[in-house]
Amino acid sequence: MTQSHSWLSRFAQLPTQRWPWALLALSSFALIGAAMYFQYAMDLQPCVRCIYQRTAVLAIGLIALLPLLNPQIKPLKWLGLAGWLGIASWGYVIAADHVALQQSANSWFAVCDINPQFPAFMPLHEWFPGFFGAPGMCGDIDWQFVGLSMPQWLQVIFAGYAVSAIVVIAAHLAVKSKQK
Repeated sequence: MTQSHSWLSRFAQLPTQRWPWALLALSSFALIGAAMYFQYAMDLQPCVRCIYQRTAVLAIGLIALLPLLNPQIKPLKWLGLAGWLGIASWGYVIAADHVALQQSANSWFAVCDINPQFPAFMPLHEWFPGFFGAPGMCGDIDWQFVGLSMPQWLQVIFAGYAVSAIVVIAAHLAVKSKQK
């Protein structure tokens, strides 16, 4: 077996094992814990776009729980893979939009919705206002780390999630096609 084939095989096996799904869920829930720390310990109030990004991070963790139940069940595995990639991509788009708004010439006047626009059948901001409420302003940059704002860091995080999903899916499909 060549070195590249060995690498490909290792990545291809990841979605059929529980520990990678547990790691994905754990990383997501750790980010949610960090968000709660920023909100309640550091008093950084999230805006609507922050809440959408928080929802995407939470959704990645929740979707990872499905294949964690049994990654050998193909529908659960593929739902997890598709959800992981789709949600990470959606989160990246929201974070990029938030960054663009913050970096616009008139970011001080940047206005966002007062409340998140969740579906009428699931008004999460009303059910869990401490988690999904959005009292902050979208244009404010209240926190930075090594020169990047919160939504810029979330762009990096969502890009990492999306690229890792693409690598795992591509490896999985490549090895499966070679086995046929």
